[in-house]
Amino acid sequence: MDVGFIGLGMMGKAMARNLAKAGHRVRAWNRSKVAGIEGVEIVGVPSQAFDADATFTMLSDDKAVREVVLDSGVLADARPGVVHIGSSTISVACAEQLTAAHREAGVAYVSAPVFGRPDAAEAAKLNVVAAGDAVAIEKVKPLLETIGQRVWPMGETPKSANAAKIGGNMMLGMAVGAMAEGAALAKANGLDPKAFFELMLSTLFAGSPIYAIYAPKILSGDFEPGFKLRLALKDIGLAVAAAGDKAERLRLLQAIREEMEGVAAAGMAESDLSAVSAWVGRP
Repeated sequence: MDVGFIGLGMMGKAMARNLAKAGHRVRAWNRSKVAGIEGVEIVGVPSQAFDADATFTMLSDDKAVREVVLDSGVLADARPGVVHIGSSTISVACAEQLTAAHREAGVAYVSAPVFGRPDAAEAAKLNVVAAGDAVAIEKVKPLLETIGQRVWPMGETPKSANAAKIGGNMMLGMAVGAMAEGAALAKANGLDPKAFFELMLSTLFAGSPIYAIYAPKILSGDFEPGFKLRLALKDIGLAVAAAGDKAERLRLLQAIREEMEGVAAAGMAESDLSAVSAWVGRP
């Protein structure tokens, strides 16, 4: 297939490379200059990426998506029959705007955010959450299966996939915060946090990929980013917005937001999400 790709950050670059490896013709555009990617043609304007059978967008936030997709006029000039696959983590409100704009432009839209860190993207082991028109999803399913290990259908309303992604990232933030606090409690009582995590990963949380990924980072203080805290905090903000008038009742959500804001204010916004343990464990 002719595949367009917009957004070549750590995740997008790996996804585009895997699509090219699978034999698809991939033309990609990025808002800033990027190094060449084997098998991927870098184009000069975003409209060239919409001259395709299917086009992915993997952009950082609502603002970037609105600028590139809604404000640039690319939908009006898109190739007839193209399916736009929105893989960015965006707000429910932005997803609704995109759905309406695509309907007006006559362009098929599938919301397909992904779960997984950059190493999972490199290994084509992402979990893809897809919602939208069933015919459009079926058309692009081979592409989604190329970048991921499983496609999780969430119905025909695109924003449902975004709600699932936001809810999942909210729970991820809470889980990492809980791990950080568990380690702090252990240390405060003279228990080696490593021994504590070995116990947890072998009993209550055995088989949990989140605990397996983040426990070593918390123990080592290695905050080299995979999922930047700045982006995790953005997603927590999306969760607050999605919760609407129920947000004040979501006390865990409010607590992890406060912790992440403290870490960001301390200058660690570009560090990994696991840096919340530095905030919890501060003197």
